[in-house]
Amino acid sequence: MTIPFRRRRTGVRPSPVFLAFVAVAAAAGWLLWSQTEPTRTNRLLVFVFVAACWVVSLSLHEFAHAFLAWRFGDDEVEARGYLSLNPFKYAHPFLSILLPLVFILIGGIGLPGGAVYLHPHRFRSNLQRALVSLSGPAVNLVLAVVTIEWVAHTGSLNAHPLFWLAVAGLGLLQVMAAILNLLPIPGLDGWGAIEPYLDRSVQEGAQQVKPFGMLIVFALLQVNTLNVKFFDFVNWVFGWSGLPSVYGQVGVQLMQFWRN
Repeated sequence: MTIPFRRRRTGVRPSPVFLAFVAVAAAAGWLLWSQTEPTRTNRLLVFVFVAACWVVSLSLHEFAHAFLAWRFGDDEVEARGYLSLNPFKYAHPFLSILLPLVFILIGGIGLPGGAVYLHPHRFRSNLQRALVSLSGPAVNLVLAVVTIEWVAHTGSLNAHPLFWLAVAGLGLLQVMAAILNLLPIPGLDGWGAIEPYLDRSVQEGAQQVKPFGMLIVFALLQVNTLNVKFFDFVNWVFGWSGLPSVYGQVGVQLMQFWRN
C-alpha cells in the first residue's frame, strides 16, 4: 500500500483585505504612470498609491514577525490570523493603520505601526526571540533597497515623474520605519531584540512603557535637535543608493495633496 506524500500546511493564506490593498496600490500606480503635472487630483493619486503600499508594507512587516515565530514553535499565530497578511489582524486598527498614516500625512514620518502578540516562552533560545524581533525591520530594509534602487536605476523625472517620485517617497518612509523600529525603546523591535538578554527586573519594568513606545518616538522627534539629526541620518542612508534624497522628500510632500 502506498501512502501519498502530503506537504506540511504552511498556514499562509493572503486575505482578501490584503489583496485589496495590493490592488488599490497597483491601480493608483497605473493611473500615476501617465501623469506629469502635480495637480491636486494627481497628488491625491500619489497619496492613495503610497498609503496603500504603506499598509501592504506594514502587513509584510508584521507577517515576518509572525511567520518566524510560527517556525520557531508559536502555533497560536495561525489561529490569530497573523499568517493571513490581513492588516486589521495586527493589534488595533487605529494604532496599527490609521495613526501611522496620520503621522505620514502631517509630518512625513514613517512611524512603525502594528503589533503581533507572540509567546516568547515557546521559543527555544534568546537568539530566536531576537531574530523574531529583527525580522520586521529587515522587511522594511529590503523594501527600502528595492524601491530606492528601482528608482535609481530605472526611474527618470523626464518620463513618468509623479510615479517615480511616489516610489522614492515610499522608499524614504521605509528607511525611516526601519531606523525607528530598531531604536532600543520598549515597544519597538530594537528593544525586543535586546530584551531577552536583559535582567528580568528590567524586562518587567519595561512592560509598563511598551504600550507608549510609538508615542515616545513621536515626542522625541518634536525635539528640534533630535529631529534634525534623525532626518540627516535618514537622508544619509537614503543617499547610499546614489539617488539624491530630495527625490524621496518631494515624493512624501506630494502626498500632502491639500497643500499648495
